Amino acid sequence: MHRPGLPAAVLWDMDGTLVDTEPYWMAAEHELVGEHGGVWTDEDAAALVGNALEVSATIILERTGLPLTVSEVVQALLGRVVERVRAQVPWRPGARELLQGLVDTGVPSVLVTMSWRSLADTVVGRLPTGSFRGMVTGDQVRRGKPDPEPYLAAARLLDLPPAACVALEDSPAGVRSATAAGVPTLAIPHVVPVPEMAGAVQIRTLAGVGPADLLRLLDGARPGAPADLTGGR
Repeated sequence: MHRPGLPAAVLWDMDGTLVDTEPYWMAAEHELVGEHGGVWTDEDAAALVGNALEVSATIILERTGLPLTVSEVVQALLGRVVERVRAQVPWRPGARELLQGLVDTGVPSVLVTMSWRSLADTVVGRLPTGSFRGMVTGDQVRRGKPDPEPYLAAARLLDLPPAACVALEDSPAGVRSATAAGVPTLAIPHVVPVPEMAGAVQIRTLAGVGPADLLRLLDGARPGAPADLTGGR
């Protein structure tokens, strides 16, 4: 039963929001391109944040001319990141605490990630059973972020209207995907800046954010202006 003052569900991005894996992806890109004698810059890597894996792989091939297919690039990057996550899961500040608070208050969460199922399973497997009611992963959708399809699919999993949910995102592509789907969105920029967008409010961190804060932040903060629960952190 939906409780007043709480969202009907929370739809979570993974890379950069739940876990700090963007540096893992960037390192994997540098390694792969370097092994084939190509050049890959930090600016190139930053431009891929939040994209569907096939989109990122296509961009890598266009910019570097690697003698690989899109599928080979995806599998090479994914394998490297999964290996790093198995060694250490780099949780983002406040993410696990908020997720547990949602479980405790009966608010369902769905993971909405452009990473593929193998990586999502690795991350979710380190959390308490039942932390997520379902997943939408990059290998399950036809059109990835910034298209609205992933967030529309997540809302359908719970049989909820998108507007009744809250999305948590860290990247421009992810925020565009969620807001285009009609999901009120809290943007927590991390590796790259997120421009102001209608339907999204920016906050600095999930640290100190509880389930009852989510709707208040969306209602009380001016879109694009970082809201703060923690005294300016």
